[in-house]
Amino acid sequence: MKKKSVVQNAAINHINEHSSLYVFITVLFLMGVIFGAILVNSLSFTQSDDLFYYLSQFFGQVSEAKITADWEMFTQSVSHNVKYIAVMWILGVSVIGLPVILVLLFLKGIVVGFTVGFLVSQMGWGGFLLSFVSILPQNIIIVPVFIIIAVISVSLSTKMIQRILMKQIREPLKPIIMRYIFALTVSVVFLACAGAIEAYVSPSLMKNVVSLLNR
Repeated sequence: MKKKSVVQNAAINHINEHSSLYVFITVLFLMGVIFGAILVNSLSFTQSDDLFYYLSQFFGQVSEAKITADWEMFTQSVSHNVKYIAVMWILGVSVIGLPVILVLLFLKGIVVGFTVGFLVSQMGWGGFLLSFVSILPQNIIIVPVFIIIAVISVSLSTKMIQRILMKQIREPLKPIIMRYIFALTVSVVFLACAGAIEAYVSPSLMKNVVSLLNR
């Protein structure tokens, strides 16, 4: 109980210390989602038709249970997301990485917004239902992890800049870096859980929804 209390206090202190940064990062991500959804309207008829064709092919494979093997999908999901946050993590250590971290998070928001927006624009409520079961379950974990890593990375990058520009700041780097490594390790565990949901839960939900829509 004592250890749990220490962890909870550390989490609360972290959120309180970086509350404004969390608001900024979250708003930035949501702007990416909105931009991605709007981007769907800029597609030409041919582009939209081609994308929907490939999407229909994929849904056909889902309904016939011909999708990628669960383990392969799991490793692909975890590998992709871990590489993404690892890049953000590495950029946090560098002095010039701060704007790139923000761009990466914004791009993640665009991908989510575009995917949901395209499904809804092509399939209406059916597309919304599909996006709900295929995108939402794993992203309930993935999105907060991305936001937390972005906040921690931006915070560290800012401290590195301050350390260079303001010579009087001499906060020990070792405990900061250790906490930074710990945050990445915990994030990988959560992303593994998200990958398991994407590989073992979402396909079954998608199959049920596709079958329901085909009736």
